[in-house]
Amino acid sequence: MNSHTESPFMMNWPTALEHEARTLLEELDAHPEARRLFDGSIGKDRYVHYLIQTYHYARWTTPLLAEAGRRMKRLGLHPQLGDLLLQKSNEERGHERWLLADLKNLGWPAERVERQVPTPAVTAYVAWNRFTSRCGRPEAFLGTAYVLEYLSVHRASQSVKRMLAANTIPNIRKAVTFLKAHGTADERHVEELTSLLSPLTNEEEQAALLLSARTTRVLYLGLFTEGAPENASHPS
Repeated sequence: MNSHTESPFMMNWPTALEHEARTLLEELDAHPEARRLFDGSIGKDRYVHYLIQTYHYARWTTPLLAEAGRRMKRLGLHPQLGDLLLQKSNEERGHERWLLADLKNLGWPAERVERQVPTPAVTAYVAWNRFTSRCGRPEAFLGTAYVLEYLSVHRASQSVKRMLAANTIPNIRKAVTFLKAHGTADERHVEELTSLLSPLTNEEEQAALLLSARTTRVLYLGLFTEGAPENASHPS
């Protein structure tokens, strides 16, 4: 491979990673359902759907990050990235319980949430990150983390503020724990990820992270393209 072919990865790596995250923001802003979440006009059923689908992927975050980190250590791969994966596993621990608490305050107990089927996009998201953690390049999960944390920084706090101002969802003030926490914490996480990932020069590492970031961008839209949860208007 000649130097001309290598240079786009080497020179534009941080920009390419951020491009995937910024593109997701643009796509979500253009999506009618996602835009309602961001501008605060989302209804209860659609917000419940969003939280349920988020729960179905967030519950896997801690174990898969830990598995990816341990595998990197075992394979003798980039030790700093292995440590980062394990650190992020600890940071994400218990976040699925915030989602269950928010949903309970909207009339959805945990057992009812568990009965809801993940959308194809969420199923694919979990399967992709399980593959990279167990069989592919485990550092790829950091590309996923970058995109989701970038999204939280730029949209989570805004969504909370506007939903509270609109106050159209009953008990909404007790149902924004997950979004509120991520809006504040993920700014530091994105800065940390950027600092640690920007110096990477290995093309295979860059390609793995970019592919995972792009896959996450494509699949995340699926949280908003499916219908509301079954029996949404009939609490059990």
